[in-house]
Amino acid sequence: MFGEMSMYDFIRGPLVWIAFLVFILGTIYQVVRFYRLSRPKERYQVRVPFGKPPKEPDEKPAEPELTWWQCVKLSVVGVNPVMVSVTTVFHLALVLTPFFVLGHNVLLDLAWHASLPSLPEAVADGLTMIVIAGGIFFLLRRIFLDRVRAISTAYDYVVLLIATAPFITGFLAYHHLFDYDTVILLHMLAGEIMLMAVPFTKLVHMPYFFINRFVLVHENTLVAGGSRIWR
Repeated sequence: MFGEMSMYDFIRGPLVWIAFLVFILGTIYQVVRFYRLSRPKERYQVRVPFGKPPKEPDEKPAEPELTWWQCVKLSVVGVNPVMVSVTTVFHLALVLTPFFVLGHNVLLDLAWHASLPSLPEAVADGLTMIVIAGGIFFLLRRIFLDRVRAISTAYDYVVLLIATAPFITGFLAYHHLFDYDTVILLHMLAGEIMLMAVPFTKLVHMPYFFINRFVLVHENTLVAGGSRIWR
C-alpha cells in the first residue's frame, strides 16, 4: 500500500513539474533550432538613375503575388481536403480539450487558485471521443493505405499511442470503466509522458506548425509573403 501511495504521490506531484519543465525547455530549444535552419528572405531593390527604363515590347508583366486563398489551395488543403479536415478537427480537439476540461480546471484552482473556463462535461466528452476516433482513423490509415504503411515503423505507432493515451484513459476514468484509481493514475502518467515526448518526437510538429505555415516561405505556406526561407 505504501509503495502504491508513493508512486501515486510521485506521479501527481514531482513528475508533473518535471514533465512541464521538460516540455517548456525542450520546446524552446527545438523552436530556436528550427528557426536557425532558416534565414531572412532577401528583399532586392533596384534603383534606376534616370527613371524607369521603357518597357520592352516582349517583356512579360510581373506575376501578381498569390493571395492567402491561393496559397491555401496550392498547399495540401487543395490536394487532400478530406485528410486536412480530419487532421484539423483532430488537432484542435487534442490541443484545446485538456485546457477546458472541468476536472483539470478544478485541479488548477486547488493548486494556484486560478482556472480557465470549463466546457460542459458532455462537450468535453464528445471532443475526447473525436480525438479517439481520429486516432483510430490514423491507425487504420497506416495499416491499410499502402503508401503510408510502406513508410510506417513501430515508432509511428508508439507516437500515435502517446498522443491518444491521455484521452483514452481520461474517457475510461470519466465513465468509471475498469478500476478508477488505476485508470486515473494511468491517465496522469500518460499525460506527463505526452508532455515530455512533444519536443523529442514527431509530436514536435505541434509548435513547428506555426513557424512552418506562417513564417517560412515554401509550397505549403498558408500566408503570402512569409519573412524567412530555408538556408
